[in-house]
Amino acid sequence: MERATVIDIPRFASTQIHLLTHELNVSLEESRLYLSHSTPKVLQRAGLALTNLVSVAQRTGLGGKTIIELAPDAATGDEDGLAAHSLRGGDIVALAEQPAAAVAARKATGRDPAKAGARGVVVKVTKTRVSVVVEEKEPLTSAERQENEGLFSGQRRLWLVKLADEVTHKRMKETMERLGRMVEREYSQLIKVTFALNTLSPTDEVLVTEWFDTTLNQSQKEAVQFGLGRPDVALIHGPPGTGKTHTLIELILQLLKRQLRVLVCGPSNISVDNIMERLAPHKISFDVLAQSSDAAAIVRDVRQEMDSKQKALLKVKSGKERKQLYAELKDLRKEYRTRERTVVERLLGNCRVVLTTLHGAGGYQLRAEKFDVVVIDEASQALEAQSWVALLRAQKVILAGDHLQLPPTIKSRNTKLKSTTPSSKDIMPGLTLETTLFSRLLELHGPGIKRMLTTQYRMNENIMRFPSDTLYESKLIAAEAVKGILLRDLPYEVQENEDTIEPLIFFDTQGDDFPEKNEETSADPKVSKLLVGESRSNEMEAALVKVHIENLASHINSGVKAEDIAVITPYNAQLTLLSHGLKDKFPGLELGSIDGFQGREKQAVVVSLVRSNPEREVGFLGEKRRLNVAMTRARRSLTVIGDSETLRSNEFLRRWIDFLEEHADLRYPCVSQLLAA
Repeated sequence: MERATVIDIPRFASTQIHLLTHELNVSLEESRLYLSHSTPKVLQRAGLALTNLVSVAQRTGLGGKTIIELAPDAATGDEDGLAAHSLRGGDIVALAEQPAAAVAARKATGRDPAKAGARGVVVKVTKTRVSVVVEEKEPLTSAERQENEGLFSGQRRLWLVKLADEVTHKRMKETMERLGRMVEREYSQLIKVTFALNTLSPTDEVLVTEWFDTTLNQSQKEAVQFGLGRPDVALIHGPPGTGKTHTLIELILQLLKRQLRVLVCGPSNISVDNIMERLAPHKISFDVLAQSSDAAAIVRDVRQEMDSKQKALLKVKSGKERKQLYAELKDLRKEYRTRERTVVERLLGNCRVVLTTLHGAGGYQLRAEKFDVVVIDEASQALEAQSWVALLRAQKVILAGDHLQLPPTIKSRNTKLKSTTPSSKDIMPGLTLETTLFSRLLELHGPGIKRMLTTQYRMNENIMRFPSDTLYESKLIAAEAVKGILLRDLPYEVQENEDTIEPLIFFDTQGDDFPEKNEETSADPKVSKLLVGESRSNEMEAALVKVHIENLASHINSGVKAEDIAVITPYNAQLTLLSHGLKDKFPGLELGSIDGFQGREKQAVVVSLVRSNPEREVGFLGEKRRLNVAMTRARRSLTVIGDSETLRSNEFLRRWIDFLEEHADLRYPCVSQLLAA
């Protein structure tokens, strides 16, 4: 292979900073637009907000910060769970009082409710609750203090809305500035290899003689040995269902066995939690498990006292007593932070493996820490600048991911860069934020830098076949245990019928009876486009989905448990349409966007493709990485609903439709029956 073209590091860093700044500006403008032109209800329909929430619990978290737990207000009839949304751990949100009361406040003060409340970071999301760590703003005015007390009292109905993430942007920008300032003598071999200043070091031959997990298949073992043997960079390519995280656990354990210090990161809390849960049975000491250690006792009593005073605040009416409690809380918070810093430093000094998000890798707790190896899971979903937050702390990196699934979401993708470019010589042509480190290294050094996992343990062979042949060079093999799995074989009573014996079903809605609808959420077309983008809905298709779910989940028909079924769609508007009627009748059923379902699986998945129009337009549905996610979530049954005539206008979709017509159980829905239902 020819030597890769050398990349100028200062120019690369300058370009990244320019792209990141443009991305932040677009995000801030979007936030400003939708907050100033839309009601909470409209924002919730767009998946950007949650309404009708109440505070059900609060506690003290890291840094002495307050964590508020929010759940739907039972008085609104939403106790079954949160509405469909796109909120994830790490999102920056505003928390405010729910209109109508807040509408009067806006008229009286001229303030936007989102600005009038508190800001925070989402730390955990479940089906029924969302936890937010509240940003502490000091000093608070008496009016702000009173407002915050009301927000957290549990007596007011609240809403929260997603905001632009300025904090993560700042850390990425600082990292790129640091990289750009480095001189050549400071470059490690890792840096030199990632920018082609040096060629790849030869791979050391490593033969593992003792495996922690003896069930690993051959491709997984080869990936582990490859990761151990690479002195600088290794990529582990994990297609859907191939046990990527399973393989990473073995690799981390083998690295620790060799007395190496390891930093394990992911772009999201979910990716890190997933690894932590799987490492926990191996009795490894994590810094994140400080709560159960002796060192945690140093901070526990202060935390308990803070929690006690926060509860007391909710009951005290006297302004004088409130002031006294706030002063005591302020002192306790300082004491807590001092003690916590001591605990963290002590724990980190003894830890050989530390788990954190990529953003967290740049926190003050790790500022002085160095590692032998950085392992990044879900590396294909991380911005490159985000990855460098962790990479600057080590001499070697192992990236695990799948560049053929969805990359990180970029808001500025289709917007023009402003002409305020620092200098054309400082900007690299062709570089975009969508280019992840995983993809760039693969393109830079070729397939020799990676090992691919080839045995998949998720789906029936018929479901696997198309993505394997078109995206993974026909290299995927279905494990014997899943090759022929069907819904009828579930470990509980399921009726044998046409819906439970077919792994692949295609409802072709061609014709004019299933028209899509363009959603308008605002009188301002700019705001409407911002909120729903290309968002479409399809009422007849939604009706067909509901009938099919009824056939699958009803005990009279098939008897598949609702919690074993998911319905996914590319469009938030369709998601809202589907939730009406389905959520109440089948509370265990999961409804989500295709993008939000990446990394997940269900026994049965129904995909509503929505697009059906005379112009044969498919919009962002034609993105093959999004389609790859959609077609690889199901284990035993994948049902696809779409208009073949519209879908054929896209080359990749045309090939999928051809495959479905030949290999799936092809069905043409009866419109009159749907209308009757």
